[in-house]
Amino acid sequence: MKPVRLAILGLGTVGAGALKLLQENAAEIQRRTGREIQITYVGTRRPRPDLNLEGIKQSADLLEIARQDDVDVVVEVIGGIHPAYEVVMEAIKHGKQVVTANKALLAKHGNELFKAADANNVQIMYESAVAGGIPIIKVLREGLSANRIEWLAGIINGTGNFILTEMRDKGRAFADVLKEAQDLGYAEADPTFDVEGIDAAHKLTLLASIAFGIPLQFDKVYTEGISKVTAQDVKYAEELGYRIKHLGIARRAAKGVELRVHPTLIPEDQLIANVNGVMNAVLVNATPVGSTLYYGAGAGAGPTASAVVADVVDIVRDISYTEDGAGTIPHFAFENLADMPILSSEEMVTGYYLRVHVEDQTGVLAKITTILSEKGIGVDAIMQQTRLKDLIPIVILTDPITESKMNEAVAEIQALPAVRDEVARIRLEALDS
Repeated sequence: MKPVRLAILGLGTVGAGALKLLQENAAEIQRRTGREIQITYVGTRRPRPDLNLEGIKQSADLLEIARQDDVDVVVEVIGGIHPAYEVVMEAIKHGKQVVTANKALLAKHGNELFKAADANNVQIMYESAVAGGIPIIKVLREGLSANRIEWLAGIINGTGNFILTEMRDKGRAFADVLKEAQDLGYAEADPTFDVEGIDAAHKLTLLASIAFGIPLQFDKVYTEGISKVTAQDVKYAEELGYRIKHLGIARRAAKGVELRVHPTLIPEDQLIANVNGVMNAVLVNATPVGSTLYYGAGAGAGPTASAVVADVVDIVRDISYTEDGAGTIPHFAFENLADMPILSSEEMVTGYYLRVHVEDQTGVLAKITTILSEKGIGVDAIMQQTRLKDLIPIVILTDPITESKMNEAVAEIQALPAVRDEVARIRLEALDS
């Protein structure tokens, strides 16, 4: 069979990693696919003397590369929305298969891109867009295809996990650890996407669509970052037998689907609670298999390039052994998507960790617990902490309750004359079946 011809658009960390992997493992990859893979083009604006680009055409005109007759597969690893959107759409219109690591592009424009791909009988493969080297897309689309997925919870941003791990292990403040993460290259100069949960929300959007067979709905993901988590909260959670992790959670509920990203207390004996540093993990609960956990490196040249090349291998197999290049598995794992409503934040149900700073006054704790009781909120634990200057921290763990009820309770607690500072609130999940 004739070789499959490939264009790699973008020679940053991921693109360069994919190029090297395709070159170094060429013989092994050809044994798996039965076809030679030739890299015919790279899209780059600057020379890369450190890479072996012998015999490969180079151009900064990405749209023109996407139109070339000697390109069968376009690998888009330039990132961002524009010009990535235009390049991918141009490739699709010209009958090219697409591999992308661009979670932001797919989360925001995936519905139209996948529709165009179906209309042109090509595939968009995107394993590398979520959790780096963990093959979680393949797990959800194929490995768990016999199951009804009930919920998933993932540590899907390594930067945030590194920060929370350092805060717990060393008692450091958020701002201090963030600066170190930037110095180490884990966080960008503008860390907003990582620490405010936007990156995780992009990834959760993709995971939820595959898990439940629903359209991509990034704008409906409740998103909360970790910048308000304090070393004090991390310490108190530990004393209560919990760890704080920044989770993306997608869950079936009676009235629809919960999609949320936020700091979360989880029991310290949960395996996912012990995923530390920059590592990622996704916990999936499904019927009948139960809970399964997938762990590994979520970023970096090696892990992400591994996922990119695995997608290339799948595409080569499909175009070699099927009548067209459309593939045998739907992009969202379901032939027909369901119109399941996405719940608003006020409809979400979860337990809560509350930290309240109060003046040393008789009866203030009774007033707080009375407010919770009147709202129908059960209390699982109460712990009075060591005095901080002239205030006493009170920590409360609650049973699961709707967000709307908790909003009402927190507003009333905040209004008590003895309460000082903002009431800290972190959601709590048992992550059991």
